[in-house]
Amino acid sequence: MQKLISSCKKQKTLDILIIISVLTLALLAISPQDASGSSLELYPSSDTGTFSEQIHAENLSETEDSGATTPYESSNPFSKIGQYIDILYTVGGIGAAVLILIGYLHITSESHEAAKKTKKDFILPKIWKTVESEEVDEEKLKIKKLRILTAAPVLAIILAELLIYSGRMGAAVWIHIGIVIALSLSDIFLKSPEIHRIYQAFMLLPVLRLINLSMPVFFETTLYTFVFVYSPLAIPVVVIILHQRDSLEQIGITMKHFVPYMLISIPLSFLLGLGEYFTIRSGYLIPDLTFENLLKLTIVMVFFVGLIEELIFRSILQSRLEKALSVWEALLITSIMFGMMHSGYGTFQEILYTGFVGFIMGLAFYKTKSLPFVAVLHGFVNVFLFGILPHQLGILPFT
Repeated sequence: MQKLISSCKKQKTLDILIIISVLTLALLAISPQDASGSSLELYPSSDTGTFSEQIHAENLSETEDSGATTPYESSNPFSKIGQYIDILYTVGGIGAAVLILIGYLHITSESHEAAKKTKKDFILPKIWKTVESEEVDEEKLKIKKLRILTAAPVLAIILAELLIYSGRMGAAVWIHIGIVIALSLSDIFLKSPEIHRIYQAFMLLPVLRLINLSMPVFFETTLYTFVFVYSPLAIPVVVIILHQRDSLEQIGITMKHFVPYMLISIPLSFLLGLGEYFTIRSGYLIPDLTFENLLKLTIVMVFFVGLIEELIFRSILQSRLEKALSVWEALLITSIMFGMMHSGYGTFQEILYTGFVGFIMGLAFYKTKSLPFVAVLHGFVNVFLFGILPHQLGILPFT
């Protein structure tokens, strides 16, 4: 009895800790920014245009004016204080995101053990009583419940991203906050380890968005911003993989057919990147195509953006959905999520196209089970999109 009371108190404490962490991250995401624009805008506005236009404008100013200053280079003695505050925001955002996930994993660890002892797969609210009363096969009922429970975070994330697409950033932030809180506390009502594993994967998407919105920009180009956004994400990704005890083979870390896959990835990434370039007319993230700049772009896009996003969308989310539902449902849901997470570019065509690209990458991962293949493929799509193609095709009159 004493142990049960102690366990309940511990769970309540962790629940409160999660909520405080989410609210901290929320304050970072919606905190007012200074006039110099210390946060990366991922949505269109009447003043700034789309994200790709901002990238182009920022880099164009670098090449034309070699004496350009950073946002913090000012005669104002308080400018450095602002920079230090932004650094604190960065550390706080990273810490809050990690704390949310670690707290959630601690809460669910005990419920996983309890779930093994129960005969039923779910302990659901009264809403399921009418469904359970129907004379249906138990396995079909389980799949039906899985689909409904999976649809809830999918629809919520879509709603939040559509708000970002329409420019309603404040409302989108609060919906993402609500998603993280709801998913983290779902173990109170649901005792299925299978659902917990899926929800852990879905939690990474709003956390990705909140980290992105809370991250200040320290550099003249936005290239290094990707490093600051995706580096923190590596921590919760690794925590989830370790917590769920996935093997290297399960997450796709394999050297099987490595050379053929690398050879295939380059021409395929060029075709996909070309299609996306004509969709959003992206600007460039590097001032020229020197070897040094191309190497920097490749490292950032392959080892930060490509690797982390493919771990999230393919190794974790798609794999969880495949086990719970079906291959095609997993591919469809993951592709939709991948497309919607590109809502910040401000064009519906980009959402559709990246959803299509996500389907191609998901299919490639399902067929090959090779994370290096899809990570390099993803990374080089961005290398062509934000480096080579804008420089080579941007001078043509029809572009």
